[in-house]
Formats: sequence, structure tokens, C-alpha cells
Amino acid sequence: MLHWIIIILLVLIFAAVPVAAALGILSLSLDQLYMEGRLARAIGEFTWDKSKEFILVAIPMFILLGEIMLRAGIAKRMYEAVVEWLSWLPGGLMHANIGSCAIFAASSGSSVATAATVGTVAYPEVAKRRYNERLFLGSLAAGGTLGILIPPSISLIIYGLITDTSVPELYLAGILPGLILSLLFISAIVIACVMRRGWGGIPVKTSWRRRIRVLPDLIPPVLLFGVVVGSIYAGVATPTEAASLGVVFALGLAAWTRSLTLRMLREAFEGTMRTTAMIMLIILAAVFLNFILGFIGVTQGLLDLIAGLGLTPMQTMLLLVVFYLILGMFMETLSMLLTTVPIVFPIVVHMGFDPVWFGIMVTVLMETALITPPIGVNLYVVQGVRHGGGPFNDVAYGALPFVIMMVVMVGILLAFPQLALWLPTMVYR
Repeated sequence: MLHWIIIILLVLIFAAVPVAAALGILSLSLDQLYMEGRLARAIGEFTWDKSKEFILVAIPMFILLGEIMLRAGIAKRMYEAVVEWLSWLPGGLMHANIGSCAIFAASSGSSVATAATVGTVAYPEVAKRRYNERLFLGSLAAGGTLGILIPPSISLIIYGLITDTSVPELYLAGILPGLILSLLFISAIVIACVMRRGWGGIPVKTSWRRRIRVLPDLIPPVLLFGVVVGSIYAGVATPTEAASLGVVFALGLAAWTRSLTLRMLREAFEGTMRTTAMIMLIILAAVFLNFILGFIGVTQGLLDLIAGLGLTPMQTMLLLVVFYLILGMFMETLSMLLTTVPIVFPIVVHMGFDPVWFGIMVTVLMETALITPPIGVNLYVVQGVRHGGGPFNDVAYGALPFVIMMVVMVGILLAFPQLALWLPTMVYR
């Protein structure tokens, strides 16, 4: 039965049916076929019960936080400061793309917001400094993926919600892998620009005086990260409360820089409402589908099937890695998280893998999906920044070196799981 469910879901997505609608159609169809529509009669109560989860409030808060950072000009000044400090490496501003994305990710929690913000600021430099456009675009798309790994992360909140895993532990677990992945991206740029010197563009001229002068522009995002993440581990706030504190602090920063206007607030609120409505509709539809799959026995059937294969735990995990890499080419990351994790999570726990470690592993695999065609969302975001300035293939080809580095990161996590578990173990266990 499971293969038919997956096929129907993929057909609906390829038919350009919105993801939330596709999940809803599949849920109601399965209910009619196997439960004679009994569960559909309780959908209102079920939806209300799930939508009032306290931790879900963090999602619009983090989205609003990113919107304020973008529209207050804080992100642009941050990027210009990172340029002064990282542009000396082979590849110039491409390293600033990765560094800025990593810093912005530590305050926004959204990959799309990270890629769109840094991409808007950085793209005009391609022609001005004669970079290899494909690699430059790839660095923007890949850097944006850090938004769902480096805390605070919306995806880790959702993973924690649907698997009942500690979000603070997941946040701690994402820090070291996020930093290592950033270094792997930088390494890919250095290797490419050393092999093809013309790809690195015209070097940026700077001085220590200019570097020192722009340091204050790096302080706001660092302070924001400290407020959000620090309040969680100081025991002052839950992740939801920390997100709210971050919004208040971001509003204070906007007021300090004299960019807090009614127009800016209206645009930030409108952007937050659009994104939140989309995410929440997908979440509720996916949670209802997962409930039905469990009710009709699909989850248990899959567990029995894999147990019958006689695979070792590591062989099973490698099979799941391949499954996610392939699925990521055809599904949007949030949909993939919500439709697959509730099914594979019991298998992973049954095999003896740590739930926190698996959360980081799945997040890295979802990051890979963000930059693998044909459905890689970040590829389309970066292409949109070009305003029709070239073919989509430029972005897709430019992202390939970074996809390779993500696969390397998956291998590192498989070989050294303590990279993700060291900080949570030190603090909580």
C-alpha cells in the first residue's frame, strides 16, 4: 500500500497541486477507502487540537524576525561587513555569501529568507567584479541552506514537535555540524578558484582600518543570536518565548537604526502572514495524513517490512540516506519532513539511533534537497534574484560542488555521530 501512497503523492505534486492540498486530498481519500470517512468527521477537532500547540507559535515569530532584519537594512550592513573580513580568500565575495548566510541563519531560522536576503544584496557584484556566475549563484543557494541547520531553526522546531524530541537539544546539536558545513562550502570555493583562477573575479581591496570600522555592523546579528539562543540555555525562556524576545530585540535594533516605520512594519507583517499561512496549512495537512497512516497500519507495516529485510542498523541508515537524496529531488523540504519522518522515525529509534542525531542527519539531507533540481526551492529563490538575467541551469550547475560537500557532511555524521551529540551530552545528559 505504501508504494501506491507515495506514487499518488508524487503525481499530485507533479501535477502542480499545492502541497497542502495534495496532502489533504490523499488523507481524505485514504479515510474514505479504509475508514468509510469516519476520521474526516473529526477533522475540525483534530486540526484545532494540533494547531494550538504552544511551540508552533515560534514559527511566525522567527519568520517575523527575519522579515524585520531584512527590511530594516540590518542584513545588508552585515553583508558589507563580512565582505571586508572574508574577501581576501580565493573566491572573494563568494566566501562573504557563505559567512553572511551563516550569520543571518543564526537569527532568522529560514533557508528561503536567508538565500533571498543575502542574494538580493550580493548578486549585483557578479558583473561588477567578473565572478564566475554559476559558482557565485551556487554559493548563494548553498549558503541559504544553513538557515535550517544553524539554530534557531524552524525545521528543527517542527522535527521536535512531530517526534517529541527536545528542541533545545536539537539546537545545540546543530551548531557544530552547521559550522563544519560552512567550512566545507568555503573549501569548495577555494578549491574551485585555485583550479580556475579566473572564477575568483577582481579582488576586493580592503584594509585593517576598514575592517575595524565595519565591526559594529556585525554586532546586531551576534547580539540577536545571543538573545534568542542564550535565553533558552540560560533557562529564561522556552524556544517559543525566545523567538518572541528576538522579535522585540529586532524591533529595538530597527528603532536604533531609525528604520522602524509603519511602512516597514506593514511589509514585515504581510510577509510573515503569507509565509506562516503556507507553512501551517502544510503542517496540519501532513499531521492529519500521518495520523491516518498510523491508524490504518501503514507505519507498522513498513516497520515489519524493513525488519524482514535482515539489514544491519547502518545498512538501514544508508538505505534511508539514499531514499532522502532521491526524494529530495522531487519534494519540497517541509513536505518531505512532515510526510516521511513520522514513518521512518520509529524505524530509526527501533534500530538504536539517537533521535537528536537523526534530527540533524535529516536536516542535512533536507538542506541537500533545497539545492537539487528540479524542486530545489533555494535554486528558484536565487534564480528569482536575477530577475530573468539568465537560464535556470546556471544556478543548478553552480550548486553541484556544494551538493557534493553536503554528501561529505552526511558521511562525516555517519562516521562521527558525536559531532552532533557532544554539545547536547555536555549540557543535558
